[in-house]
Amino acid sequence: MKINPAHFNVIIIGGGLAGLSSAIHLSKENIRVLVIEKNVYPKHKVCGEYISNEVLPYLHYLEIDVFKLGAQKINKFELSTPKNKLIKAPLPLGGFGISRYTLDNALVKKAMQNGAEIIQDSVIDIQFLNDAFSVQTKNKTFHAKIVIGAYGKRSSLDVKLDRNFIKQKSPFLAVKMHAKGDFPKDLVALHNFKGGYCGVSKVENDIINLCYITNFEAFKKFKDIDEFQEKVVFQNNYLKTIFKNSQPVFETPLTISQISFSTKSPVKNHIIMCGDTAGMIHPLCGNGMSMAIRGAQIASQLIINFFQGKIESRFALEKAYQKSWNQEFRNRLRVGHFAANIFSKNQLSEILITIAKQIPRLLTKIIKRTHGKTMVVK
Repeated sequence: MKINPAHFNVIIIGGGLAGLSSAIHLSKENIRVLVIEKNVYPKHKVCGEYISNEVLPYLHYLEIDVFKLGAQKINKFELSTPKNKLIKAPLPLGGFGISRYTLDNALVKKAMQNGAEIIQDSVIDIQFLNDAFSVQTKNKTFHAKIVIGAYGKRSSLDVKLDRNFIKQKSPFLAVKMHAKGDFPKDLVALHNFKGGYCGVSKVENDIINLCYITNFEAFKKFKDIDEFQEKVVFQNNYLKTIFKNSQPVFETPLTISQISFSTKSPVKNHIIMCGDTAGMIHPLCGNGMSMAIRGAQIASQLIINFFQGKIESRFALEKAYQKSWNQEFRNRLRVGHFAANIFSKNQLSEILITIAKQIPRLLTKIIKRTHGKTMVVK
């Protein structure tokens, strides 16, 4: 039977961690997949670039060896307050540092090797009619039984889909840079400053990833990033030392704005949402990349079950995904919001660190609540 080049079993909108992981997983089961991604590969993205080891079994299943790609093994964590109080703890599961530039590029190559089709284009509309989707891009219209939304934190598609969170302005701005300098390879650090916090860890090629998030209202009081860093970020002595003793790799830092941590629905207009499109944990908890990969596994396995007849209807598929997503991530997001609220109040964060120093297990317990268990691959 001749295959219609515009018809697919699954269309994935967005080729980041969640979208590409799903594309590999689904295509391993001979499900015909199209990934529509607006950017070219490889590309740097604003991201903390730390991933919990909980996802390693799944990445192995996807045939991605992050350590062959140069990922740095991380097993230590430290946290500082705006007033430079510092606490250290081991990471219960451990993790690794790898850039999105490298990881996304490896994932897209594997997806294509598995038979997934990947095009560079922008989706401008999605319609659901007669139990099927039509997806319109700038250049063509495609059709599929299932659509996965994995297009990131926010998009014009969210406006078309009338998602509640998109109507609310978000006050957050994120800045990311790579640098050369001295920093322990086995450490991920989270250093707080007034109105924000910065994650620091090594990625491949001995590069330090520095990624911070701050309130845009506070940021725009300064003429540029350099002035903001000098007058605000560097009030944290740990950050000042790292930045002052490092050489930037990028010509200019990468930035994104309008970052939303609002509650989102994992299913909207019958679209299965995945990764940051389904919900974003505060970077303060440093595990969004793991959540994207885990979410891809949940969505992919349920979609496979649907095509194999183990899930009888679209309604049952959507209900199963919503239930699984909430069981896996709802508590993580709640803890993330709670932790972020505490550290937005400087005096309260100083008190918490003082208590945590006296009760070392407290910080480890909080870390466990924002990380999942090691993924099981059946």
